[in-house]
Amino acid sequence: MNPTNEFNPGSWWRRLCEVTDRLFVCGDLPRLHVDPEGFHRVLAEWVDAGITHIVDVRGEANDTVDVAQVAPHIKYVWLGTHDEGGDQDFSWFDDGVAAVTGALADPDARVVVHCHMGVNRAPSMAYAALLRLGHGIEEGLDAIRDARPIARILYADSAVRWFADRAGWDEAFRGDAEARVWSWHRDNQVDLGWIISRIRDVELEAA
Repeated sequence: MNPTNEFNPGSWWRRLCEVTDRLFVCGDLPRLHVDPEGFHRVLAEWVDAGITHIVDVRGEANDTVDVAQVAPHIKYVWLGTHDEGGDQDFSWFDDGVAAVTGALADPDARVVVHCHMGVNRAPSMAYAALLRLGHGIEEGLDAIRDARPIARILYADSAVRWFADRAGWDEAFRGDAEARVWSWHRDNQVDLGWIISRIRDVELEAA
């Protein structure tokens, strides 16, 4: 089933989605200087949900200063990267997964990983963290898609290659793992272009 047939992607853009206990994925905060009301509203939703750590993986923006001014108790980690398809660097996964799992070691912590739309980069980083936390290949993908139907998780194959490398898997095991990711994507397709276009519509309406 294609979840985009049932959900309006625009309504999921900035919806805080709990993937597993205390790990969330979302789109970004509205820009403070453009939409101050929206920034304060969405950040307040995160605070009300008990978020203690933000891992921001956008290469194009950084809200460190703005969040520190409004919610100084939240730890903000910026690990910006591209969203151009292809691979993500293993070092990016190293840093992001360390930030997520390190935070979750505190039983009172609640972590949100976000990019701009919450479609590719943030779900892929959350997926890598799930792998490190012991989730299976398909199990982790299912958890993200179930929580956030608009998640394409474009860099899941990069995440699996990273995890396989760090875990020391042999070449055959690595190849099988990647094939399982590709098979999952084939069986659980979403229309990425349509999702992005619907979120862009909401973005333009708010501008």
